[in-house]
Amino acid sequence: MLENKCSVISFSGGMDSTSLLLNLLSKKHDIYAISFKYGQKHGVEVELAKKNIAYLQNNGFKDQITHKIFDISNILSSFNSSLVDQNQNVPEGHYESDTMKSTFVPNRNAIFFSLIYGYAISLAKNYKEKISVSIGAHTGDHAIYPDCRLDFFEKLFESFQIGNWDSDRIELYIPYINMDKKEILMDAEKSLNNLKLDFDTIFKNTITSYAPDNNGVSSGKTGSDIERILAFNSLNRKDPITYQDSWERVLDNALKTEKDFISE
Repeated sequence: MLENKCSVISFSGGMDSTSLLLNLLSKKHDIYAISFKYGQKHGVEVELAKKNIAYLQNNGFKDQITHKIFDISNILSSFNSSLVDQNQNVPEGHYESDTMKSTFVPNRNAIFFSLIYGYAISLAKNYKEKISVSIGAHTGDHAIYPDCRLDFFEKLFESFQIGNWDSDRIELYIPYINMDKKEILMDAEKSLNNLKLDFDTIFKNTITSYAPDNNGVSSGKTGSDIERILAFNSLNRKDPITYQDSWERVLDNALKTEKDFISE
């Protein structure tokens, strides 16, 4: 039986789940990172997730990280959401605008969480300590995505505990649930300093846009883009990813979008 702490995480390849992976890695957990292909228009995130896993494994953490990709695109790609429906456009604008509700994928986090919980149960017999199940939901998601709120995860976790044997071996870890993206990046900075890894290398291999172009490049105009750009700027950092326009222009647009939303 293994002595290490172990975590199973939902690992999209975005900045939040990447920060979460770093958080757990800095705590010396064994990590089983589960990425999902679900027909998302930003499917490039899974390829970027693979790049960051390779970077981490090549820099001293090969034995700590196991990466698995679950393909459930035949299920979620038929759901009503602009993230998966090719006939709907992903809206531009502020991340808390009501128009962003079209990006909600019904029951997505319940499905993801069910799968990582089941995987954690399957691993439990191999570990002496409890296994944590973890997802990178945060405050910026609360307004638009009801499946990113604390009460949702607590009730879902409770139901899974009731419905499974060996649930006493599983615990819930959602450290960002009351943090915004700025605070998440600050946590990532701390983790990367502890791990002696490069911030820009890691975050260059992430994407937050829900509507990148055919080359996987973000426009900087969708709600998720705006939130990310503002977070980097709040820490006086330039986002290391390439945008379709210059950093200065996407930042100006993000700041204007934020100002206009607040003044409404």
